[in-house]
Amino acid sequence: MPRDLIGEELARWGKVALLETTGRISGRPVQAAVGYVDQDDGSLLVAAGDESADWALNLRAQPHCHATIGEHTAAYEAAELDDTQGAAAITSLILKYGTPAERLGRGPAFRLLPVAG
Repeated sequence: MPRDLIGEELARWGKVALLETTGRISGRPVQAAVGYVDQDDGSLLVAAGDESADWALNLRAQPHCHATIGEHTAAYEAAELDDTQGAAAITSLILKYGTPAERLGRGPAFRLLPVAG
């Protein structure tokens, strides 16, 4: 699979999170650049723009993941949000990223909870 050089650069700048999930079919590590919103408890909110987004389907199958933002990589456990929580997460993402994020809401939203290491 080709590397997402733009996504990697944006993650280095802290603009997006480089999310590493476990492929639900391959079982191999897979990376995707995703928008995120930091929460006071150390968790991250993320949302897919499509129900068939591979990274979201991977989280549903195996919720353990890693996210890299800037120089920091941490382990997380994904919890899918219900409709009300998802709508709030999507609103936060749109406010952070602007109208390009308005496709959000067509796919699932998750809270990535930090795993004590």
